[in-house]
Amino acid sequence: MKRLLLSGLLTLCFATADNVSAAVIYAGQARAAAVCSQCHGIKNPSAEAPFPPLAGRDEAYLQTALKQYRDKTRKSDIMNAIAGSLSDADIANVAAYYAKLKP
Repeated sequence: MKRLLLSGLLTLCFATADNVSAAVIYAGQARAAAVCSQCHGIKNPSAEAPFPPLAGRDEAYLQTALKQYRDKTRKSDIMNAIAGSLSDADIANVAAYYAKLKP
């Protein structure tokens, strides 16, 4: 009985972890489509713009960069304005989404 209960709890934990990851990626995808993709694209940057693609970039790097833009310790008029509207959760979600994409 204990073994069955433990097995059920472990299954629930793994299922919940997968759902949380999926929710984070989905939220990041929605936010990236609304905020980031016009300049950075999803996998490739806009053909007319000199902005770097973000697909496949390191998640921690993206989070740090976005927080620096938001806090204006990293200067860019465009990025300071855009990142200023992002919460910590938005930043984490967008970074997770772009990091999971293949360049």
